[in-house]
Amino acid sequence: MNISQSDLSRDLATPPHTVTVARGNIYLLRETCDTYLSGIQAVALVERNQRILIVPLIQESGGGLLLKIRSARGDRVIHAQEFFRQNDFVEDFLERNVSVGWSTEEAALVLSGVPKR
Repeated sequence: MNISQSDLSRDLATPPHTVTVARGNIYLLRETCDTYLSGIQAVALVERNQRILIVPLIQESGGGLLLKIRSARGDRVIHAQEFFRQNDFVEDFLERNVSVGWSTEEAALVLSGVPKR
């Protein structure tokens, strides 16, 4: 199934936020985490239709990638170099701001606009 940006915007429960992607890391502001990932400590990443899904994991589940605290204000980072390499996403030093929003259909945060190699 191919979902356009306008379809994604209609599916978002709240207006889209942006995240920064650089060096295979996903940088999330505290406000984004408070809105979408409150109380979540680990996530799974899934590639679907050239988008990145950030799927929250319940605390009792094992595994996943940690939402590491990056700053005193509560900003977070997901170190995802291996995921970027395995799925051919660009992993350079250029900081890219990409849109992210909640998809009820996917039950995940959806990142759109991360380029592939």
